[in-house]
Amino acid sequence: MLDTAIIGMGRWGQTLVDSVQGRNDAGLRFVAGCTGRPERAAEWAARQGVRILPDFDAVLADPAVQAVAIASPHQMHADQVVAAARAGKHVFVEKPFTMTKASAQAAVDACRAAGVVMALGHNRRFLPAVATMKALLADGSLGTLLHVEGQFSGPGAIAYKPGMWRASRAESPLGGMGGMGIHMVDMMVNLAGRIAEVTVQSHARVIDNGLDDTTAALFRLDSGATANFATLAYAPRYWRIALFGTDGIAELLGHEHLTFTPREGEGWVRDFPKTDIEAAELAAFAAAVAGGPAYPLPVDDAVHGVAVYEAMIGAAASGSTYRVA
Repeated sequence: MLDTAIIGMGRWGQTLVDSVQGRNDAGLRFVAGCTGRPERAAEWAARQGVRILPDFDAVLADPAVQAVAIASPHQMHADQVVAAARAGKHVFVEKPFTMTKASAQAAVDACRAAGVVMALGHNRRFLPAVATMKALLADGSLGTLLHVEGQFSGPGAIAYKPGMWRASRAESPLGGMGGMGIHMVDMMVNLAGRIAEVTVQSHARVIDNGLDDTTAALFRLDSGATANFATLAYAPRYWRIALFGTDGIAELLGHEHLTFTPREGEGWVRDFPKTDIEAAELAAFAAAVAGGPAYPLPVDDAVHGVAVYEAMIGAAASGSTYRVA
């Protein structure tokens, strides 16, 4: 069992802990952690058997902690990953991984140098429907991939108030990208390969808290295929990814409803069972630490995702097309 500390005990940090705590099949248990406002998490932590330590340094100094799961503000991730690696702790880090490609590469290099496992929390990689979409691409059912469409939206920005870290443009450039859209970037990379260049429009159409609520992008992939994408931070919750090929179309609406439409003949529709993707990603992290299968998100993809995000920020600010470094 991998004894792990949770870094950040806000809503998402608690979600990660709750997904595996007390489950013998997870391979991981949370034993300690730290948070910016411990008084808010004290009752929950006591209930889950999580010791609240004074700060991040105290977590790293604790010999009982073998790994950390980082669910802190985005700007803190890079330094925390590097410090954890140097302390010999395995690292699971929430998205966005870091805010710049250079810091992402430095974090990966630190983990490699220390010989620790680093895992990035893009949990939609663990959806069975996504595995089926990858199989359709691999077996030729879609033919040559021409185009990808994606959207991940939700009304989270309504709740962002002045003083909240998520309400800062430094933490949440491009509106919903940090909380939602970055997942769709990873999904496109996972399914269709790397992104070569980006063009982005991002603005506030209705909200007035300083953040954008509407972000849309056009991508060109290394393969030559194109992609378009949107994340809306003031719309009902919505998830969709669609692959358009010469011989077929695969469309996932929500996490479970997959439709395949061939150019000729009968298509099909499949509804997959709900999957606890938070538990799945943490179990995969624990298995990788234990010497099992490698975590199914290569660290080079983690760095590339940050490079895409960084290019999107530049493209939106300049109104021009940016190549992904």
